[in-house]
Amino acid sequence: MKLVPSLLFKAGAMALLLFSAASCSQTATQSNALPVETGVSQQLATYRKRVVSNINYNLHLSIPETKSEPITASELITLTLTDNTQPLQLDFKEQASHLKSIKVNGKTIPIVFENEHILVETKFLQEGENKIEIDFTAGNLSLNRNADYLYTLLVPDRARTVFPVIDQPDLKATFTLALSIPRSWKAVANAPLQDIVAKGEQKVYRFQESDKISTYLFSFVAGDFNLISRTEAGRPMNFYHRETDSSKLKLSIDPIFKIHADALAFMEDYTQIPYPFQKFDFVAIPDFQYGGMEHVGAIDYKASTLFLDEGATKDQRVSRSNLIAHETAHMWFGDLVTMQWFNDVWMKEVFANFMADKISQVTVADANYDLKFLINHFPAAYGVDRTTGANPIRQQLDNLQDAGSMYGNIIYHKAPVMMRQLERLMGEAKFQEGLREYLKTYANGNATWPQLIEILDARTPADLQAWNQVWVNEPGRPVFDYQLQTDKSKITSFTISQKGEDGSDRLWPQFFEVALVYKDRVEELTVNMNAQQVALKEAIGKQQPEFILFNSSGQGYGQFPIDKDNLEAIPKLQSPLMRASAYINLYESMLNNRGINPDLLLTFTALESEKEAEELNLKLLTGYTSDIFWKFLSPEYRKLMASAYEKKLWDNMEKQQDTNAKKLLFKTYQDIALTPEATKRLYQVWKTQQAPDGVKLTEDDYTSLALVLALREYPEGNTILDKQLARIKNPDRQKRLQFLMPALSADVQVRDAFFASLKEEQNRDKEAWVATALGYLHHPLRSHTSEKYLKQSLEMLEEIQLTGDIFFPTNWLNATFGSYQTPEAAAVVRNFLEANPTYNPKLKGKILQAADNLFRAQQLVQKQQ
Repeated sequence: MKLVPSLLFKAGAMALLLFSAASCSQTATQSNALPVETGVSQQLATYRKRVVSNINYNLHLSIPETKSEPITASELITLTLTDNTQPLQLDFKEQASHLKSIKVNGKTIPIVFENEHILVETKFLQEGENKIEIDFTAGNLSLNRNADYLYTLLVPDRARTVFPVIDQPDLKATFTLALSIPRSWKAVANAPLQDIVAKGEQKVYRFQESDKISTYLFSFVAGDFNLISRTEAGRPMNFYHRETDSSKLKLSIDPIFKIHADALAFMEDYTQIPYPFQKFDFVAIPDFQYGGMEHVGAIDYKASTLFLDEGATKDQRVSRSNLIAHETAHMWFGDLVTMQWFNDVWMKEVFANFMADKISQVTVADANYDLKFLINHFPAAYGVDRTTGANPIRQQLDNLQDAGSMYGNIIYHKAPVMMRQLERLMGEAKFQEGLREYLKTYANGNATWPQLIEILDARTPADLQAWNQVWVNEPGRPVFDYQLQTDKSKITSFTISQKGEDGSDRLWPQFFEVALVYKDRVEELTVNMNAQQVALKEAIGKQQPEFILFNSSGQGYGQFPIDKDNLEAIPKLQSPLMRASAYINLYESMLNNRGINPDLLLTFTALESEKEAEELNLKLLTGYTSDIFWKFLSPEYRKLMASAYEKKLWDNMEKQQDTNAKKLLFKTYQDIALTPEATKRLYQVWKTQQAPDGVKLTEDDYTSLALVLALREYPEGNTILDKQLARIKNPDRQKRLQFLMPALSADVQVRDAFFASLKEEQNRDKEAWVATALGYLHHPLRSHTSEKYLKQSLEMLEEIQLTGDIFFPTNWLNATFGSYQTPEAAAVVRNFLEANPTYNPKLKGKILQAADNLFRAQQLVQKQQ
């Protein structure tokens, strides 16, 4: 076993370390010895769960004002051992040189460090209580250090990148934290603040002992933040932020506090469990990696998702409500009851999303729950589940170092669809009873999906084990078809069938609705799809409809048929939900080449966006417009048709009455603008800062417009970004634009240098910035010079997965491959996978997911003159 001794040791100390390591290695060769592996293996976690308990981490970190200086730290780990026959492995994913000294039960011991673990030999330990004191330099990988603030983000196994820890979700612990920080900074952590003590140029924030939490939920934020404190419904809340736009603050603060209060009230009522932790604070962080993170007592959010301006669309308001509700729901689902192992990470996410959808019915006055559920979840879930890289909801996980690759749209978006089907199968009351029992049974502990299924199974006659197999343990979706027979304009037979999209005979038991659309009415029938083919007996005898809409209620999951010969019936549907379901069915049929071609659907979306009155539907339609225009039209046909589509979108914008609808259409026009006339029109809007009549544009919108113009290499493009940078007042947003500018340069060599810089880990710190920059770098207008980056991007993926946060590998791949359509680009992916037959299967799946549209484009894109 390879040793990594501290570089600070002198010769004598090094000899002692080597002797100790050899002794430890000898111990490890004994019967039943645990191997010392990188990461946190399931075998190690199972053993530690059996023998370790009563853990407290007493941490003190000294954070200097200059981010390049190291953070010195000390730690006292108190724990109980019920068995002392194996060396204790403490997880620390850093260099051995970061470890300065270790004491165990008052005695200094040699530092033995191997494969990301500190090894404490049994002779220094005892059954019962043990105290382990460690002086060390904190790891920087997950401290997200900036010039005047930093924050931790430790999910799923990143606590070990900052300090020595037993980093697994089922060994919950309490934390006693002290932070020495610059005098001008503030700090917030999981536990309530105990006191602040001035100490020279710094001050020490000392926090009380935290609630008992999993290590991935440990968190602190420190830096130059503003603080707003309020009491909502009797609960004190503290909100830390760095926003400088007074308009955004005025418009956003009240809703932010109100939505949190409403979400807490809903969860307490639904679960019948009072808020289970000591305090409830939250922080808005510029360019946070995720929308939010559910740290106990101190939720972190991406600032841009919370602070909305007067131009905010309904979609943005609904998304903010959903996000806040999602993170609040996690306090019960994930924080109070935590998955036992990260193969069940989806459990906390599905219930957070599932509850968020219910909460938003309360927090958003004009929310259409069914419509929002359909649009939020189905396109995102289909985007993965239709691919050859699709993964099941519940996945196998042998080592926590691979846990980050389990996150994605299947657990965030397919799982809520599955859960809603389960609720419908059981009935809402029985389902709620089961969840209440689950939370009370496993409160402050950990649980598995089979344990929850056991609780739910007792409340329904349905065979949940068989139902669970196809919905949870297997990937993919069904494809539906139907046969309709009539006689004298009356239905005599209506059969619906399903098969797996992969051609298998699997059955996804589910309920959905089918709408029979007539000139003067719509009749909706419920389908219980409990067999591979079912007869819809309720339809027999009914008049033959003009149009049949499958999944009219937006609850069925799969690829549904649609009649391309009667598309004019869709705009006549009075229900926004039915129209949205039709739009989704059309797009999925296009991708599967089932009678709908890209040109037909693009024409349909452009025409429909003139009349669509529901803002959420218009967002869906305009998204499809941009998607098809760039991904599924050939460059030649795109150039030929650009002027017509530009004109149609501009005309639609002028005809729409709603300001948010106008803005959505303007943003779509901005996205597809290709002709010199359109680009000049956009430049005039940016230069004069005079938006089209009825459209409200903010500083962020003008920055986006400047980036679009630079991408199109407008004649004054070289100075546009410099001028826009001077317009921006917020320093965090200035830094973001400065980072993006090389990716937008008209000089290929500058772009080449920018991509080369991403090979260095420190240049990928701001992952959201990197993903945005890659989107511009690989835009179809630049693809002829950026295709050379594709192979290198794939070669970097494994390192990105090890050093980046959980969503970064997916975002890296999607931003890189998302808009390509050439056979050469497809060949890069196929050749890479063929050359690496033993490649990490989870990362291989991510590659296939990201490249799915690229592969489909080979069939869908046709040369048109």
